[in-house]
Amino acid sequence: MHRFIQLIAVVFVGILLTACQTEADTQKVFRYNENAGILTLDPAFAKDLPHIWACNQLYNGLVAFDSNMLIVPSLAKSWKVEEEGTLYTFALRTDVYFHEHAAFKGVNRKFVASDVQYSFQRFLDPKLASPGIWIFNQVERKHDSLAIRILNDSTLQIRLKRPFPAFLGILGMAYASVVPYEVVEAMGTDFRRNPSGTGPFALKLWEEGVRLVLRKNPYYFEFAGSQRLPFLEAISISFLSDKQTAFMEFIKGNLDFMSGVDARFKDELLTRQGNLRSKYQNRINLKREAFLNTEYLGFFLEREEANLDAEQQRALRQVVNYAIDRKKMLKYLRNNVGIVAHGGMIPKGLPGYDLSQRIGYCYDPDQAARLMEQYNLRGQTITISVTEDYVDLVKFIQSELGKIGIIVVVDVMPTATLRQLRAHGKLEIFRASWVADYPDAENYLSLFYSPNKSPAGPNYTHFQQDRFDSIFEQAYEITDPVRRAEVYRQLDSMVMSEAPVVPLYYDEVLRFSQKNVRGLSGNPTNQLDLKSVWKD
Repeated sequence: MHRFIQLIAVVFVGILLTACQTEADTQKVFRYNENAGILTLDPAFAKDLPHIWACNQLYNGLVAFDSNMLIVPSLAKSWKVEEEGTLYTFALRTDVYFHEHAAFKGVNRKFVASDVQYSFQRFLDPKLASPGIWIFNQVERKHDSLAIRILNDSTLQIRLKRPFPAFLGILGMAYASVVPYEVVEAMGTDFRRNPSGTGPFALKLWEEGVRLVLRKNPYYFEFAGSQRLPFLEAISISFLSDKQTAFMEFIKGNLDFMSGVDARFKDELLTRQGNLRSKYQNRINLKREAFLNTEYLGFFLEREEANLDAEQQRALRQVVNYAIDRKKMLKYLRNNVGIVAHGGMIPKGLPGYDLSQRIGYCYDPDQAARLMEQYNLRGQTITISVTEDYVDLVKFIQSELGKIGIIVVVDVMPTATLRQLRAHGKLEIFRASWVADYPDAENYLSLFYSPNKSPAGPNYTHFQQDRFDSIFEQAYEITDPVRRAEVYRQLDSMVMSEAPVVPLYYDEVLRFSQKNVRGLSGNPTNQLDLKSVWKD
């Protein structure tokens, strides 16, 4: 019965796609699948890539990121930072309009400064319960309102509690998209499926669980030379939950784009070296890009039952760092997708990542053996907790450590259980990953700031060092990005000298597209920007 229902859904998807093709040449429709589905088009709930990708087509924020993670203007055409980094003044564009909507009662609604204030202020409404409320944690508040001052329709100021250099980058997140108050107030909770934004595409059709169609915004404000963006007429997003079905649709050319590849199909597409297999090279484009995600093992440093003294525990953590052949791990488990983590926690793609300065650990079994002997660690037993998806990774680590005399117990548990036990310090060693919430290395170093100790914060290892905390706090005062990157490297090095974590690899994004797709770009946050894409 399940297969029959799935077949009916696929046929229905085909019918809808054909209908869309009658309205616009298929060469101007960009098609991709979202197997996880989309539940809302309200940017206040854009907490994962499926929702972020959709919202990025519908909305704009004050700023955006280019392919090099540089902050570029969007709704704000310029800005300045004053008063020692606490006052941000934005000059706004005056040629931007929201998508047509019944709530505007026929008026071509222009974007103004009060829309920014409303969009940000709505996060404080407890009825909204947005997971993105944290992005305004650094904004000063007055009488339960954010300190946002409107100087005129095209100028506004935002005041922070203290200097926070990452704030501008946070405003580039989908959470910080600007929405019109008339539509939000008129639609209420139905705004999630009746949106209006300023983005390059507007909502045309949404059959939940089947297909989402976005159509070109003919009044979009950005240009490529003399031509108004976007180039595409439409975006068609299907929701095939079966990854094999979606994969075959892409291979047959019925989808234009696929991000990443399921483990079941990676050997079909990729060689052991991570290159596209020859039979697909004339049919598919493959682009590899750094992704702001560090995969690592974390040690809980406050274990009361530890049978080793502090120096032995530190040596054991260093041994684990030295004993893992990360190059071999990536080659045989991930087809070389990823970058070996011979640095610290800061991944490639962020200022502060610099392998020219020794920060982390390279594969050195001889040094591991010396530390084992010096600190009498042979025969030591450790337990690594992991979810089912990463068992092969931890079993590889188990084998590597077994070669030097460390016994590894692999404890497999559900994701929710692991997260809860990790937050409360109940796991000796855990596999984890950290994907940047915003493109600043402070995001990774906050994992080791002692006031962030779990369960209140993301410091799951309970690393604590007064000097680290002091320098980390001082970094907030540094507005020069070059100098701040130097301080970030120093902090990363301080962490790795104590080795509370074992960085395994810095992730990469694989982007597959059909040969006729042009202008598709991304950045290390794996954004999907389709306004400059066209199809030959």
